[in-house]
Amino acid sequence: MANQFEIVHDLLDLAGARWTVDVLSVMRDGKLRFNEISRAVDGISQKQLTQTLRNLQRHGFAARAAFATIPPRVEYELTELGRDFAASVGPLGSFAVRNQQSIEAARRDFDGEAA
Repeated sequence: MANQFEIVHDLLDLAGARWTVDVLSVMRDGKLRFNEISRAVDGISQKQLTQTLRNLQRHGFAARAAFATIPPRVEYELTELGRDFAASVGPLGSFAVRNQQSIEAARRDFDGEAA
């Protein structure tokens, strides 16, 4: 069983992964097929989308439903836990947008001093 710090690190890694926030945002609208998510997340490759969806499933944040139709149909949706996770990640994104200029200025100052 993971200790509390491990799970925090795991979830921060997941939230910080390149495509997680974009995919979570798109999936807030309800059940979507793979291609619908792919079209809505500009620039994501099929491989990256597959990895992101699998990571979300692994953590219990997304559910996958496969239907035995021709052609096969697969839908993804956020679980209740996934909706809670998405709502928790939102404030961090708001913080980043709100403080973008200050963060960029601090980076420039630091990088200038380090040179």
